[in-house]
Amino acid sequence: MVRLTVLLMAVSMIFFYSGSGFTQTVHTGVSAGMAFRVDEVVTGQGTIWGLDFLSAGTLIFTEREGNIKTVLLVTGKIITLHGAPEVWARDQGGMLDVAVPKNHTEKGWIYFTYSKDVGGKGATTLARCRIDGDALKQWQELLVTESVTETGRHFGSRITFDNDGHLFFSVGERGHRPNGQDTTTHAGSILRVNLDGSTPLDNPFSTQEGLPEIWSYGHRNPQGLFWDNSSGKLWANEHGPRGGDEINIIKRGRNYGWPVVSHGKEYWGPVAVGEATSKLGMVDPVKIYIPSIAPSSLLVYSGKAFPAWKGNLFSGALAKTHLNRVVLDSGDKPVGEERLLGDLDERIRDVIEGKNGWLYLSTDSGRILRIQPHL
Repeated sequence: MVRLTVLLMAVSMIFFYSGSGFTQTVHTGVSAGMAFRVDEVVTGQGTIWGLDFLSAGTLIFTEREGNIKTVLLVTGKIITLHGAPEVWARDQGGMLDVAVPKNHTEKGWIYFTYSKDVGGKGATTLARCRIDGDALKQWQELLVTESVTETGRHFGSRITFDNDGHLFFSVGERGHRPNGQDTTTHAGSILRVNLDGSTPLDNPFSTQEGLPEIWSYGHRNPQGLFWDNSSGKLWANEHGPRGGDEINIIKRGRNYGWPVVSHGKEYWGPVAVGEATSKLGMVDPVKIYIPSIAPSSLLVYSGKAFPAWKGNLFSGALAKTHLNRVVLDSGDKPVGEERLLGDLDERIRDVIEGKNGWLYLSTDSGRILRIQPHL
């Protein structure tokens, strides 16, 4: 009996029920004076590229291999949704982001980006659908971007919504550097459309040379995009080459420099990419990373669970396998950085915030992790 009691106590220290399902604690730590723990919510899946909340108790997530699934947090039950399109799942392409609008209702639209086969090559595509039971219904392609190249690299692509009925999504320069400065292609740009896929009349290139969906250009491979409701600012991060990852505040019609300006080096040698690290008419980044961390996803923390994190930037790091936290001053200048969860050695692909202020992370190894206060 004593041995059984000890065994049960040991198990209870690892597995517990907290109103969000049976989970396993895989890490504990302290950040900014606050104790936290990391629980494993999902494991054993494919490369979980994007995730979002369908409701307070249900997550929807994508696997780059092409699947779209949901998980009920109270039970851990995973459902594969039927009706997903065929995707160009090669190299860096596949099923990419998923985003649920803030005012989502049970039968409302859900948005996706993925690489679509166009003549045997991949094009970043924006689509939407509704969910009916375990099926994806009324699938609509809103924009198949003009971004096809010979490579399988740099598709982007994150989705975010502002408060005025617009959707932003990012497209990488598809491994062809000149695309960054070419506004006659969607590649290397952040795009802005209405929720039905139509083009807002006040987009910067609606009345001048360039594709009308483009909001900003001069990007390499932006995989983090976040609209901050409190400030009304659009934030993005993007992969540099060998060094030179960037965090930017995205503004209408601006040029972010790639490949003319960069803080990175060529992969083949210690030679600078571009003409300079700064140039008149091109926007300088808020923060750069040398060496690269390979950032994927971005958010501005706004929750109450971790008050010392309020206003901090969070992104996943692929190459450096950690959760990156950046502290900003009142002028949006970085004044501190912390690298969390490095002991887990996970390529963190996406990070989102729940309504209770807990963070949810997806990994390339097929896990969803949750960060919450450790009391």
